[in-house]
Amino acid sequence: MTNLLSRLLQERDWILADGATATNLFNMGLTPARPPEFWNAEAPDRVRGLYQAAVDAGSDLFLTNTFGGNASRLRLHGAADRVTELNRRGAQIARDIADSAGRQVIVAGSMGPTGEIMSPMGNLEHDRAVEMFHEQAQALKSGGADVLWVETFSSLEELRAVAEAALLTGMPWCASMSFEAAGRSMMGVTPAQFAAQAERLMNPPLAYGANCGVGVTDLMRSVAAFLAAGSEHPLIAKGNAGIPHVEHGHIHYDGTPELMAEYAVIARDLGVRIIGGCCGTSPEHLRAMRQALETRPRGPRPTPDAIAERLHRFDTALDQED
Repeated sequence: MTNLLSRLLQERDWILADGATATNLFNMGLTPARPPEFWNAEAPDRVRGLYQAAVDAGSDLFLTNTFGGNASRLRLHGAADRVTELNRRGAQIARDIADSAGRQVIVAGSMGPTGEIMSPMGNLEHDRAVEMFHEQAQALKSGGADVLWVETFSSLEELRAVAEAALLTGMPWCASMSFEAAGRSMMGVTPAQFAAQAERLMNPPLAYGANCGVGVTDLMRSVAAFLAAGSEHPLIAKGNAGIPHVEHGHIHYDGTPELMAEYAVIARDLGVRIIGGCCGTSPEHLRAMRQALETRPRGPRPTPDAIAERLHRFDTALDQED
């Protein structure tokens, strides 16, 4: 493969991804009722600042501000006809930042779930899901994204639809799911089930893993489950920076830079290749993660007890079926 992400995975032991998108934009003044994607057109300088801060903090890969940019989600705000505009603009701003970085930086076109439930449990048919994901993917490609970055998914059916859309678009893609109570996604998927699906797709992702969820300790347990399942692709970990609180009108997560640095080292020592943060992760967290990854020597693969001791207790009980 000749895409930039594949090349960097061949050359490096780890790649530092970025941190939060919406959390940081909220702290810049975005209101909760306003879709972040609207700022790609209305406040491009702030979106540019978000991207630049991640690159300046040491990220090798950063996500576009397009997570909710599919037609289903934008329809809730009367903007289903703006998919191409908002995604292309989000990717174009990112492309400018990456090209000016003075080093190799990957633009990852962010794609989130539709928010609908797929057939047969829900009303969203496979062909319609593929159509929506393809529309978004094409816009991200035209804006200059290097790779499609599919995250916070909970459904295997939706994963199959986005895999087909990526194939139609002719772009490499990465995927991560969010595992919550008992180590399962909202739709009941375990890491082992996700790994099995990802490995056998006709168009498998370049890398896959876990993001968001209930905390970095539990995220590491999901990673361990991927490893136990015999995952063959590079793994991704993007954990939240602790638990959210509102302080003086701003969203604040209680995970310190020191905690996120420890998490980054543990993820690396477990074998994760792409390491980043999710909700609450600021440039300050990313700088600490980068420094720890560069200066702390690789150690043995940590045990679950060692992970809990170094980070925090596990927040949820493990489902014994996984």
